[in-house]
Amino acid sequence: MDVRECLKTRRSIRAYQDKPVPKEIIEDIIDCARMSPSAINIQPWEFVVVTESETRKKVANLTDYGKFIANAPVCIAVFCKDTKYYLEDGSAATMAILLAAWSYGLGTCWVAGDKKHYAEPIRQLLGVPEGYKLVSLIAMGYPAEQPTKEKRPLKEVLHWERFGQH
Repeated sequence: MDVRECLKTRRSIRAYQDKPVPKEIIEDIIDCARMSPSAINIQPWEFVVVTESETRKKVANLTDYGKFIANAPVCIAVFCKDTKYYLEDGSAATMAILLAAWSYGLGTCWVAGDKKHYAEPIRQLLGVPEGYKLVSLIAMGYPAEQPTKEKRPLKEVLHWERFGQH
């Protein structure tokens, strides 16, 4: 799948087949994420891959809008050192995970982490040292649904020179 097709066809998936994701694929997806851009190349990210069912259930139960994590074969928690641009850097790495996963035919859903009430309990649950911020949780697996929500058309979101100029 070429990168433009990947960008244009990826959607959030919240239902997954009961099928494990091979470790080699997960490692390649994380390898793609570690190549993401970061401010002054600090590379503040750390990735905690959770495949153990009970831990995924605990993570899911701590969230407000991520209960489906319990039924995903994989959850990837993206943490960043608390640097000036941790959120931008961690978001770039998160997007790389979403796209790399889709290129393998894996569905994902980005669940917010930063500034959420469950960020600290999840950090502790996953044994991440202090000084790291939870940027995102990513549920991942083989899709068991087809998303139906459409994206806004280009003509609604593209502005030339000044806002409101289409």
